[in-house]
Amino acid sequence: MDIKGFLTLFGGLALFLYGMKMMSDGLEAAAGDRLQLILEKLTSNRIVGVLVGAGITAVIQSSSATTVMVVGFVNAGMMTLKQAVWIIMGANIGTTVTGLLIALDIGAIAPLFAFIGVVLITFIKKEKVQDIGEIIAGLGILFIGMDMMGAAMLPLRESPSFIALMTTVENPLLGILIGLVFTAVIQSSSASIGILQALAASGLIPLHSAAFILFGQNIGTCITAFLASLSANRNAKRTTIVHLLFNVIGTVIFVLLCLATPLISIIGRLTPDNPMAQIANLHILFNVTTTLILLPFGVKLAELAMVILPVHNDEKEDLLKPLYLDDQHLGSVAIATAQLKKEIVHMFEIVRRNVDYIFEALDPKVRFQKEKIERNEAKINALNIEITDFVAKACTLEMSAADSIKINSYFKISNDLERIDDHVMNLKEYMEFYLNKEVDFDEEIQAQLKELYLLLKECLMKLGEESFFDYEDKYELIERDEQKMDDLTFYYREKQVNDLRSKQCSAKTVVTYSEMLTDIERMSDHLLNIAQECNGSRISLKIDD
Repeated sequence: MDIKGFLTLFGGLALFLYGMKMMSDGLEAAAGDRLQLILEKLTSNRIVGVLVGAGITAVIQSSSATTVMVVGFVNAGMMTLKQAVWIIMGANIGTTVTGLLIALDIGAIAPLFAFIGVVLITFIKKEKVQDIGEIIAGLGILFIGMDMMGAAMLPLRESPSFIALMTTVENPLLGILIGLVFTAVIQSSSASIGILQALAASGLIPLHSAAFILFGQNIGTCITAFLASLSANRNAKRTTIVHLLFNVIGTVIFVLLCLATPLISIIGRLTPDNPMAQIANLHILFNVTTTLILLPFGVKLAELAMVILPVHNDEKEDLLKPLYLDDQHLGSVAIATAQLKKEIVHMFEIVRRNVDYIFEALDPKVRFQKEKIERNEAKINALNIEITDFVAKACTLEMSAADSIKINSYFKISNDLERIDDHVMNLKEYMEFYLNKEVDFDEEIQAQLKELYLLLKECLMKLGEESFFDYEDKYELIERDEQKMDDLTFYYREKQVNDLRSKQCSAKTVVTYSEMLTDIERMSDHLLNIAQECNGSRISLKIDD
């Protein structure tokens, strides 16, 4: 193959991969949160989970994309490891659609698909139509790239060195290794199988050799999810282990079948004049059969992953590390939004605990949790920085207007939560004055603080309740509580000034208490800001959501 042939080959591969990316991005933009809801809600039943995984992968033409998405959901706590098993099994079935379409020679009308898609993207301003156009154009570009790769490899039929190399692939282990490494390098089993089909169609590789390369490609596709899980939690890493186990077990089964039975010859006789279809048929048989065999043992696969990557008793959570944010999955708006929500809810719960710790100190029977408040404050500051950085990166993704508004609201809520905790830290300092008897809060002041605390607690509770239909009502209730807070703090501050005039309390007590009232009032202002964002973006801060 000359330089022009290599350039054509790489150009075709580039178009193939870019076409798949366009299809995936277009689908995600068109589906929005619905894609997340499908994966999240329909995976409790193993059969439904497999069908969902197969369906989504068939549409986005990438088992790697689906598996990476699942790793993100597991890492975000939105899906259990056992639920992920069914999606992974389905993804392996869904990825066979690419090879099937190639075998059906859809590429003959690929330019038409590309043209229609580009027309929709360029001339139609409606966002949903443009997303559909991106899917159609991606499909066309994918097959144009496929045709380019096939044309580039035709001269290899006359290359003695290449023919000699293909002859050595008759060794099953070498074939598996070649398929594994090649797929791991380009990180797309669909692309590597497409290239394998192009080689077979050009008469450069027999089905017997291609079969073992195909099995290796199924293992190699695990590399993408593995890379995505490197910065994820241990449970997400176990998801990639399940993916690897599935394909390794399937490969062992089929290698033994191919060596002990005339399976490859039978597959070849089904479509003797169509090498592409032969590979597509074997790929379908591999994944469907492996799924049927392993489906009853899906839970055992998850348990085996737990054995391979066990939970260590001495594992300690990094207190300043986010629980849910993961930059490795920023390619998915649905996952990015879900992770943000989880982290914001996590941050919200920490703030709630700190507010409780402050006012519980008024009870002489309760130990003042100074160290916990300070640790939580450090955590909240770190989370606010991480969330800000994550939002900045997420904003570079293509997303709908609704997703953009939602992500912006989470960013604002994070800032308001951080400001609330700043006021908590001020209150901590003033509460230490009280506990060290540097100021004297009599029973009346303590009763007033407890009343204000109950109002704050009421607002926090309302924000943490599930709500799908009463956002406006919830906002109005919190707005009413905030106004009551303003009225009470104004009244209590005036009363303290009068008490100072009548020398019923010290100046330091009045100043300290007045500062506390200011902090409490501003906390309620930030809670109202959060309620306004929840109302405008239709988002909930339910703790156990």
